[in-house]
Amino acid sequence: MPRAGTYQTEAITIKKTKLGEADRILTFYTPDLGRVQAVAKGVRKPGAKLAGHLELLTYSNLLLTRGRNLDTITGCQAIESFYPLKSDLDLCASALYATELVYQFGVDRQENRTLFALLLNLMRELCRAQNGEAANGLLRYFEIHLLHAVGYNPQLGACVVCRQPLPASNAAYFSLASGGAVCPRCRSGQAYAYAVSTAGLESLRFLQASEWSCASQLTGGARVAREIEMLLRNYLRYLLERDIRSAAWLDTLRNGRTSVRQEGA
Repeated sequence: MPRAGTYQTEAITIKKTKLGEADRILTFYTPDLGRVQAVAKGVRKPGAKLAGHLELLTYSNLLLTRGRNLDTITGCQAIESFYPLKSDLDLCASALYATELVYQFGVDRQENRTLFALLLNLMRELCRAQNGEAANGLLRYFEIHLLHAVGYNPQLGACVVCRQPLPASNAAYFSLASGGAVCPRCRSGQAYAYAVSTAGLESLRFLQASEWSCASQLTGGARVAREIEMLLRNYLRYLLERDIRSAAWLDTLRNGRTSVRQEGA
C-alpha cells in the first residue's frame, strides 16, 4: 500500500536524472531524512515554475507527497541558489565533487545533520573563495570532517596498530585498511599503506582540529597540499570501493591552470 500524506524538509539538490519526456528524478540531501529521491513532474517543460528552485547545488525548502516507490515534489522554494558556484567552473567542480561524496556516503532516510551542515557550509565557503586553488583547502577540510561524520575519522595521534607514539623522524605511514597512521615497525603487516611526511600528518591533524576559517592556512606548500589530497582521495576511494568520478574533472582543471601559468612564464 502507498504511504499517505505529505511532508516538508530542507534539502540540497545533489543529483538529477531525466525521466520520460518532461520529468526528472532528483536526489536531495536533507538534515533529518538523509538522502531522499523524488520525482519532479513536468520540470523539464519550458517555463516550468519549479525548475529554477530544483537546480543542482541549490538549497531549498521542499514539499513532497509520499508515493509507493518514489515521492513526488509538489512544492519548492529556493533558500540559497549559490550563483557563484554556478558561474565559475573551478568552484562548480569543487562543489560537485563534494556532492558526489555526500551521495556515496549518505544513507537513504537516515538522519545525519552533521553531514548536511558540512555540505551546506562548504557551499557557502566556496562562494567566498577567489578561485579553484583557494578551494583546495576547503575541500581537504570537507573531506576529513566528512570522514568523521560518517564514522571513518582517520586516527592520526599515534600508531593505529600498536598505539605507540609515532616517530619524530619523517618515517610514518597511513594505512587505508586500518584507517590511520602506522609506525615503521607495524608497516609490514599492512596491505595498503602509504608513506606520509611529518608535514603531511601535521596538516591533517590541523584540519581535524580547525574551523572553516583555518582551512586555507595550511603550511608546507604545494608538495604537502598534493600529498594530503592524494592520501585522502585514496582513503575515500578505498572506503567506497570505487573511483570518485568528479575527481578527474578537478585534476583536469588544475592541469589546465598549470599549463596556462607555464605558458605565461
